[in-house]
Amino acid sequence: MANPFSMLFGKKPEQYISRLSQTNQIIADFESVNPPSQVYMITGVRGSGKTVMMTSVSGYFTGKDNWIVLELNPEKDMLQSLAAKLYSIPQMHRLFVSAKLNLSAFGIGASIEGTVPVSDIETAIERMFDEIRKRGKRVLISIDEATNNSFMKVFAASYQIFIRKDYPVFLLMTGLYENINNLQNEKSLTFLYRAPKLQLEPLNTTAMIKSYMDVFGISYDEAKSMAVLTRGYSFAFQVLGYLKWENRDWSIERILPLFDQYLQEYVYGKIWSELSELDRTIVRELSQNGESSVKQIREDLNIKSENFSLYRDRLIKKGVAVSPKYGFLTLGLPRFDVFVNSLYEF
Repeated sequence: MANPFSMLFGKKPEQYISRLSQTNQIIADFESVNPPSQVYMITGVRGSGKTVMMTSVSGYFTGKDNWIVLELNPEKDMLQSLAAKLYSIPQMHRLFVSAKLNLSAFGIGASIEGTVPVSDIETAIERMFDEIRKRGKRVLISIDEATNNSFMKVFAASYQIFIRKDYPVFLLMTGLYENINNLQNEKSLTFLYRAPKLQLEPLNTTAMIKSYMDVFGISYDEAKSMAVLTRGYSFAFQVLGYLKWENRDWSIERILPLFDQYLQEYVYGKIWSELSELDRTIVRELSQNGESSVKQIREDLNIKSENFSLYRDRLIKKGVAVSPKYGFLTLGLPRFDVFVNSLYEF
């Protein structure tokens, strides 16, 4: 039997812990007769399971007859890709041809005799959505790792128009906090501020314990110690399971060095490189002292309250830190303190 745990990013592993509440929230809103929102943005730290959750939601709608599900690459011309992908669906292709929709100007389909080619891609997509709406269908567009680049800004501006015209089009995006935040700050894209953002919660502890018990045939206490070690971090759950599967006879204590190495090489190094100098100073303080009061951290680092609150909120939104109770702060990633302290050993 193959290892049921995976360390590949974005691919749904065999041992997958779903976030039922957040997933059902998106599905319920998109399926509503009068959707309260047609956009959802999933944010979280690297390795938190954003892509897998997006794939899970997309998979649900892929099985529905009245839904068309497409994924766009944010590093390409997204409007051109959207039109091409809609046109390539056999059922939609026949529909657009019968409606005499000539997209030959964009290299999509053949010229239709007696019709003038549509010369604007946004107009072409609107014509497509008109036909789709007449047939009572809905379109779900997913975008993984959205960034504030020119393709994304043009697409988002057009999408805002599609929403205003009441087209049945829905958007599901994933992205790191800073990338989503930068996109929202574009003056022409203020509608994104009103779009719900889901910051991924830690995996359910009970579900992780059951998974480890079922796969390894171990006791509740041993499975619980493994689940607690991951702190609900999706990638850590997979790494620990993967290493335990490959080293069945090893104790968790013996696995820990490998566990730390995989976390550091796959995600922690990248997370650390994206922090500012003051971010790193605060994280190092937490790595040395553990859970600390905000007041104590400010005093130790000589940071004014109004300045510290900005960094505190940013570290929490990035998923690096958590506030376990009012006025306190601690690291949110498993054994991130071990990684940080190792950087300052030499």
